Amino acid sequence: MPVSRPPGLAGRIPEALGLKRSIVGMLSMAVLVGMGENMAEQFLPLYLLALGGGFLSVGFLNGMDNLLGALYAFPGGYLSDHLGAKRALLLFNLLSMAGFALVVAVPAWPAVLGGAALFLSWSAISLPATMDLVARALPKNQRTMGVSMHSLVRRVPMALGPVLGGLFIGWWGVERGVRLAFVAALALALLAALLQQRLIEADHRLEGSPKSPAQGNPFLLWKEMGGDLKRLLAADILVRFCEQIPYAFVVIWAVGTPQNFASGHAGTVTALQFGVLRSIEMTTAALIYLPVAYLADRSHKKPFVVLTFFFFTLFPLVLLFSRSFEMLVLAFVLRGLKEFGEPTRKALILELAPEDRKAGMFGLYYLVRDLIVSVAAFGGAFLWAMAPEVNLLTAFAFGMAGTLWFAWKGKDLGTRIVDR
Repeated sequence: MPVSRPPGLAGRIPEALGLKRSIVGMLSMAVLVGMGENMAEQFLPLYLLALGGGFLSVGFLNGMDNLLGALYAFPGGYLSDHLGAKRALLLFNLLSMAGFALVVAVPAWPAVLGGAALFLSWSAISLPATMDLVARALPKNQRTMGVSMHSLVRRVPMALGPVLGGLFIGWWGVERGVRLAFVAALALALLAALLQQRLIEADHRLEGSPKSPAQGNPFLLWKEMGGDLKRLLAADILVRFCEQIPYAFVVIWAVGTPQNFASGHAGTVTALQFGVLRSIEMTTAALIYLPVAYLADRSHKKPFVVLTFFFFTLFPLVLLFSRSFEMLVLAFVLRGLKEFGEPTRKALILELAPEDRKAGMFGLYYLVRDLIVSVAAFGGAFLWAMAPEVNLLTAFAFGMAGTLWFAWKGKDLGTRIVDR
């Protein structure tokens, strides 16, 4: 009889990274749809202005993006629970394609806003289905790795997409360049749909399985959310207040305002240096995803979540004392380290959610969190108007409250969970 040999290095690496067929299909979709989205969406404000929409249309676009990001999460989870992740992701991709096609076909700013409503919140509406697919395709001791791979791979189009979109505008101008970027986005989304149908396996759990009334009702589903998950949600909301209160003002703190430029006194760094700081942040996040996922899947999850909440909390405090490029580098390294336990937190949500309603519960979690946290974006402006220091110290206080609450009351899940 032939003796079976253990897989070589080429086989062990994909296995360690959780790269099963369905996961590869999901990651391919994230890259292709994300690439088209970031090529075109990043330049929508310029396109709206070029079409005569004015600054109000740009403001409406930003507000719509934030609101839909919250509202789309629950229906995304509901549809995934009812249709299965494979069919739900296809539906969401088709909605994005319809939005891209509308923008290409009708070069008018109202049509652009209508199309944007279909594709802007692809990440929000597809995230519950993506997490459900990870939970179904991978054993529990690899789910943090699966979530981390998704987070890591998503950074590729976030980094490359705007560069390609910028090249389109450089070659063909704003109006034609952005429309051609949307043509490319449509083609990439179509390719993603074809790969998804070929690679992602269907969810046979749905065949003949009874549906709970709670799945379609966020109020009933809220009653099924366990106390451990509600405590994580409360801590997450407080920490996201810490993130969002100063979020829009970080660039102003670092670079300065147009009034500063007019008077010849800019901020601490130039716009180019600020771009370098953002690259440092993204590079830091990318470097820690896989090592942390490997460790979190083999140990207790709570310390990783507490630590990432702590990094969220430290950022506004360090930013407050950052009056040089070197100190800002330290601040943005901390900002990148906030991704330290983010995949672990998402995996923890999956573990604490009911087995047959993971996507719906994930969507409800994000619906509640993002609706409440959206208030912070408005409150942050009032705090900044009082004084930048008030804004940053208030953010730090919210972060500290969330971190201490979860350290005290948060649920831990460790290595005793080793299989489905």
